[in-house]
Amino acid sequence: MADEELRKKFAAKKPVNFKVDPAEGTHVKKVIGIVSGKGGVGKSFVTAMSACAMNREGFKTAIMDADITGPSIPKMFGVSSVKQVNEQGLIIPASSSKGIDIMSINLLMKNDTDPVIWRGPVIAGVVKQFWSEVCWGDVDYMFVDMPPGTGDVPLTVFQSLPVDGIIVVATPQDLVAMIVDKAVNMAKMMNIPVIGLVENMSYMKCPHCGEMISIFGESGLDSYAASKGIDVLGRLPLDSSYAKLCDNGQAEDIISEDLDQLVYRLKSLMDSEEQ
Repeated sequence: MADEELRKKFAAKKPVNFKVDPAEGTHVKKVIGIVSGKGGVGKSFVTAMSACAMNREGFKTAIMDADITGPSIPKMFGVSSVKQVNEQGLIIPASSSKGIDIMSINLLMKNDTDPVIWRGPVIAGVVKQFWSEVCWGDVDYMFVDMPPGTGDVPLTVFQSLPVDGIIVVATPQDLVAMIVDKAVNMAKMMNIPVIGLVENMSYMKCPHCGEMISIFGESGLDSYAASKGIDVLGRLPLDSSYAKLCDNGQAEDIISEDLDQLVYRLKSLMDSEEQ
């Protein structure tokens, strides 16, 4: 068959729609993916802080923990199990002390230290079930904590959920440009808007004099963001008190103004749709 005939044959096929319908009774206005090009950058922490920031603004907020093999969101918020189902047999998500709804594989495990030893397609299927078999109710902002990299789960989320945009998490190391590029380029290939970048572990404050110290060297995030036309949404410090609060399930007690720009952008995203 000639090349031209092949092109016509495949062009005539309808594109496959991978979108999954939400569970009955679920109405989510905005779905925001939190991604990173590699692990160890504090993506789950940024997810938690983003949800807390929007919750404090009075928005109904939820977190879908799609990091199936490394779930940490429940521990940060001090929730341990999901035991309720509604009349339709749909799971009711757990709720934090300040009203953030949470769904994570760890909430369904007998022990939170049990490993999840599943292959990619099974993990991707669970993520879709978190959307289609969990009754989230009315949610203004759902933050999806995705595993690092550009594998099965991020692809599943982008294809299956109505993602309105992603927030990319990075650290100040020199390698950050290449790492961020991977996540940004994947989003572009999937036609998902990049809302902006958050730099975690950006600095620390001297406990004695308050001087800001760049432990990992000077950040190149501003120049990178400018070269890509992407906003920097905030910089989070390396702070041992934050780690202690998260370990104690008190992430909601962390008060920080470092994500003011992120809050502004997300509120603008909501306002633009309502106009």
